[in-house]
Amino acid sequence: MRNENTAQKILDAALGLFAKKGYDAVSVDEIAKAVGIKAPSIYNHFGSKQELFDAIVETAAERYAHDTDKLDFCAEGKAKDLSQCKKISEQALYEKVKQIFEYSLHDQWISDFRKMMTIEQFRSDSFGEIYTKRFIERLVDYHSAIFSSLISAGEITGNADALALIYVAPIITLIGICDRQPEREAECLEKLEKHVALFYYMAHHSK
Repeated sequence: MRNENTAQKILDAALGLFAKKGYDAVSVDEIAKAVGIKAPSIYNHFGSKQELFDAIVETAAERYAHDTDKLDFCAEGKAKDLSQCKKISEQALYEKVKQIFEYSLHDQWISDFRKMMTIEQFRSDSFGEIYTKRFIERLVDYHSAIFSSLISAGEITGNADALALIYVAPIITLIGICDRQPEREAECLEKLEKHVALFYYMAHHSK
C-alpha cells in the first residue's frame, strides 16, 4: 500500500534536486538518499523517474490552483476574476498582481517547480512544451480572455491578445530576475508597480 507521507517526501526531495541540478543529472539513488530510504523503495510509490516527474507537474498545478484560490485574485477562475477587474482602480490592480507575484516567489514548491522547468525547457521538447503552456500561454490566454470581456464591456480599449502580451511579458521577466537574484525583489516590485501603472493608463486611454 502506498504511504502518502513517504510519497510526498519523495516528491519534495526530487523537486528540490531537479530545481538545482536538472532532471537528467539527478539519479533515483540520490533522491532516495535525500529522503532517507533505499532506492528500490522509490518504485513502491512511482513506477519510474518519468512518472515521478509527471507527479511533480500535476502536484504543482494542483497546489497553484488551491493556494491562489485563497487570494483576492486567484488567476485561475476567469468568471470570479472578471467581476473583480470591473471598475478596478490602478492601486487595487497592483495589490492583486503583487499578491500573485510574491506567492510565485516565496512558495517553495512553486518556486522550485518554475526553476526546474526553466532548466528543463532546453533539454527536452516535451519539457519545453510544458514550460511554454504553463508559464507563458496559460497566462497570456487567461489575461486575453479577461481583457476581451473588459473591452466588450467598454471598460478598456485595444486588442485583447496584444494587451495580454504587453501585460504578462514584464511580469514574467521580473519573476525571472528574482529567481536568479532574490536580493533584487524590492527593486522588481517597484518596477512591477510602474508597469501596472503604465499598462492601466494605456488600456484606459488608448484610442
